[in-house]
Amino acid sequence: MSTLSDLLAEHTGLPGGAVDHLQTVVAEWQLLSDLSFADFLLWVPVTEGQDGSLPPDADERYICVAQARPTTAPTAHPEDVVASHTDADEHPQLRRAMLDRRICREEDPRWYLGVPVRREVIPVTYRGEVIAMLSRETNLAVPRVPSALEIAYLGIAGDLCQMVADGTFPTAEPSPDVHTSPRVGDGLIRLDPAGAVVFASPNALSAYHRMGHAADLVGVRLAPLTRTLIGDPFDATEIAQRILLALDGQPSMRAEAESRRGAAVLFRALPLRPGGKAAGALVLCRDVTEVRRRDRALLSKDATIREIHHRVKNNLQTVAALLRLQSRRTSSPEAKEALAESVRRVAAIAMVHETLSTSVDERVDLDALVDKVIPVVGDVAVAESHVKVRKSGQFGVVAAETATPLVMVLTELIQNAVEHAYPPGHSGEVVVTAARSARWLDVIVADDGRGLPRGFSLERANGLGLQIVRTLVESELRGSLSLHRRERAGTEAVLRVPLSHRR
Repeated sequence: MSTLSDLLAEHTGLPGGAVDHLQTVVAEWQLLSDLSFADFLLWVPVTEGQDGSLPPDADERYICVAQARPTTAPTAHPEDVVASHTDADEHPQLRRAMLDRRICREEDPRWYLGVPVRREVIPVTYRGEVIAMLSRETNLAVPRVPSALEIAYLGIAGDLCQMVADGTFPTAEPSPDVHTSPRVGDGLIRLDPAGAVVFASPNALSAYHRMGHAADLVGVRLAPLTRTLIGDPFDATEIAQRILLALDGQPSMRAEAESRRGAAVLFRALPLRPGGKAAGALVLCRDVTEVRRRDRALLSKDATIREIHHRVKNNLQTVAALLRLQSRRTSSPEAKEALAESVRRVAAIAMVHETLSTSVDERVDLDALVDKVIPVVGDVAVAESHVKVRKSGQFGVVAAETATPLVMVLTELIQNAVEHAYPPGHSGEVVVTAARSARWLDVIVADDGRGLPRGFSLERANGLGLQIVRTLVESELRGSLSLHRRERAGTEAVLRVPLSHRR
């Protein structure tokens, strides 16, 4: 089954920011599905070409790129809908929602595989533009009693769906911990704009009872109550502050606190502001007392992996130091240069492991890493050349297995430009430009120096640096690399790396 990134890369020309926003929507939408008692399907208009150009019938064609099923109700789609297509004739609300930029609902239910389904389409807005549509599809075969819980759930779902259409939910930050945050079934509390509880689910009541509050929650101001139940004063202040910030319209990451009675509870607070108007806040809570031992075991394993990366980084730095010592004892200029290049290569790999030693998911922020690599590589310029190296664009976050060879390739390309593009006494600028889409990471290393020698061929180049680059690009990154003269002056190295699943 293709992933969301694969389908967006294959069928759309969405920019990287829009793709990241859809990833965030998918990370959060189980909350919407459970609150709505409905399936959610993510539809995007089909485009072709990397520039996002539309085929003649693009406004009639849509592809489902992701699907969520509720845990609180029967599904309307027991089969997989991902990668299926539809058009405006079959699902006219998709087009209406995209053009009108509003939530559109079918007048009458439709029968799907013998099941009556009610469909509603929510436009997904990003920076003022509709980039996709959410189809909320409810199974009507099972009659539902309009209980207080169902009414509260649907009310919150309506507010959050309107915020999706407004472009205010979900926010880009914070989002890394949504998969470990409390869910709807764990415990749900709705607050009014003043911070008083208007609804609390049975599991939320149980969590607060275990924390030491035996009475009902409805009508109680939640922030000061929670502050009195938590043992650590700093944690108590932080949880209460996050609830108050949600009432002011600011989302927060999950937080954990331990009550005076020893119960561990996870909290997450989300603002409710449909149409930009304050409607209170949603607080999710989960009693995690019984599972804390297993969580601590997993954290211990993660800490062990990070410690390994830290030790590898220290060992590589030791190797680099030994190479520097050897270089000082060598009289041959060629040997000194070869050892200096080896030091820089080892240092680049060490930087990747240093980053991984602080990461919890084996992923690397390339922008922060390249910002560290550039000053190191820039040191190869002779003092009288005054070559500047700068970065433009965004690399984004990549997996660890991609980061190491990619940083090595960038190091060699930048070093080649700094060393060979400018004769002694000349100044210039090397620009590293990155552009990212759903499918590709494109990097251009451009200088304004003297250009490539006549008859140059990357395939026949015998320099060690270019041989390393060619090998890493072909075997590790599964990408492509080309070197050519710029129109005015200098050289461009164009690197393209696929970001979809690599076999």
